[in-house]
Amino acid sequence: MTNQLDGMADMAARLTGVRGIHAVALGGSRARGAHRPDSDWDLGLYYRGTPDTAALAALAATFTGGPVEVAGPGGWGPWVDGGVWLTADGARVDWILRDLDRVESVWADCRVGRYEVGVQAGHPLGFWSPAYAGEVALCRVLADPSGELTALRTETAVYPEPLRQALVEAAWEADFSVAAAAKSVRGGDALHVSLCLSRAFGVLTQSMHAAHRTWLLNEKGALASASRLPNAPADFGDRAAAALRALDATAVADAARLVRDTRELLG
Repeated sequence: MTNQLDGMADMAARLTGVRGIHAVALGGSRARGAHRPDSDWDLGLYYRGTPDTAALAALAATFTGGPVEVAGPGGWGPWVDGGVWLTADGARVDWILRDLDRVESVWADCRVGRYEVGVQAGHPLGFWSPAYAGEVALCRVLADPSGELTALRTETAVYPEPLRQALVEAAWEADFSVAAAAKSVRGGDALHVSLCLSRAFGVLTQSMHAAHRTWLLNEKGALASASRLPNAPADFGDRAAAALRALDATAVADAARLVRDTRELLG
């Protein structure tokens, strides 16, 4: 692990030599110490202006030994800017572009309780904009010549109370989604029911994490993480998973009870 981390730090230092790249951070499960031996190494490439994707591709090729195509800003969608998936020295490494100006703008919104939920490939329940701030708060800065990302990481260590209130209040949508599922289940519309219940539980996990001033970055592991929070409803994750498997009228009724139980605990 230490040797691999040293290798990532060396890679990060070389990345900050590319025009536009201001800092590189280790993110994901590796940064939080929750990884498996085969987990990817997620490197956030924080840039300003227009990063030199040709130079990034050339640098990537030195690690992979073959040609690499790097997706520029917008190449992967509106929120996950772009990047590339690599295999270097047997390790899977993801370079993920992050517009530092936009991250700072989102952080300013978070401090006053504003957020967005945008459509983004790879995020079936939408990309919740506070994830930008959460990524910085939970990252491990590997290279930051100007100190910009390090300073932002210090700021995001304190969860903004206005954001907490706004995301807790967002739990109303879980009720709305379950009510919509109740209408569709009578017609056997499995797709709509599954989407409504998934949305309801996804919103609840955001509200629950915010209530405890804990950053939630995406849907992966969200049910399990929410279940571990203090004062989570008993068997929260198991109850939600059971409803998602069944998708029948009983499941929708169970989901409604779980939403009610959760909202009562959220106050």
